Amino acid sequence: MVFVTLAGCSFLEDRSERYVSAPLGEPLKTVDERQRNRIGEAYPIREIDNAEAGRLYPDELPVPPDMTSEILEQNYLVESLDDQTWLLVNELPGQVWPSVTAYLNDRGFSVAYDNPALGLVQSELVNYSRQARGLMGLADVAGSESLVVVQARVASGVRRKTTEIQLRPRIVESDPDRLYAWQSLSRNPELEKSLLEDLAAFLKEREGTKSYSRVASGITNEPLVNLVSDNELPVAIRMDLEYGRAWSEVKRALEEAGVAIVDLDRSSGNFLVDYRSREERDPGMFSWFSDEPEAQYTFDVQLVQQGSFVLVTAGRAPDYSGADRSSLLLNQLFDHLY
Repeated sequence: MVFVTLAGCSFLEDRSERYVSAPLGEPLKTVDERQRNRIGEAYPIREIDNAEAGRLYPDELPVPPDMTSEILEQNYLVESLDDQTWLLVNELPGQVWPSVTAYLNDRGFSVAYDNPALGLVQSELVNYSRQARGLMGLADVAGSESLVVVQARVASGVRRKTTEIQLRPRIVESDPDRLYAWQSLSRNPELEKSLLEDLAAFLKEREGTKSYSRVASGITNEPLVNLVSDNELPVAIRMDLEYGRAWSEVKRALEEAGVAIVDLDRSSGNFLVDYRSREERDPGMFSWFSDEPEAQYTFDVQLVQQGSFVLVTAGRAPDYSGADRSSLLLNQLFDHLY
């Protein structure tokens, strides 16, 4: 019997430079353009300019993008729209609920009433807590001021697996003996923003001690954004939001998707966009002599209020004769909305 011992890796081929010397492959061919774009979004790979490809060396290989960096950096984000302000958290409502009640108790508000099914929490009177008075901007000593409680609302966010938290002071006539209904209108947006920023700091400090509330699992997790299809082709997006919020979310999604907005009109619910294919936008042999091609109005995105929800549709511009990519546009828009 003969035993052979291999020392090191001298018998193994060094393939570390194959990545560098490999020839540039052809673009992936699929049945249609819609499939190709879906694959590209599902497996994002950093594109390398052909002019740069020949200057790569083993110690200069491009680093794959960190797909979680943006999420982690924006895990607690205060957002505002018109007179509404909320804290966006990248967690489910059941995970956030215990931390919200802990925040109210820790900051001297003290939870008096709550209803996990509705996602509502209400504090005791703020006027009798020195710590809470400081956060509310009240004088050190109570005077002839209005009686105030603070309500917190925890609800599913517009985006997938997120939670939106609102904190809202409410003037009362006497010490409440029940949980009041949530007030839809904000009376002090600046104060709400200040409280939400303080809540965000509190949540960051408690990241290592998170818990899940079973009683809060009843907070609805139904998506607020749904893709409407016909014969497996997207024909519309339904958004169960008020119009102003829906408009803002669609604008954000278009920008994140890299869809050029040529013009917009909020009153009519119209976005005029350039959604030509890459081949149509490629200037070809003239690319050496021209800057980035100017955006052209080729498609429109329309928002229409229908009762309690907003319906989003897309279509070709009247003067555009290229391929109808409306379904692809809706699909990409939905990916960035939800």
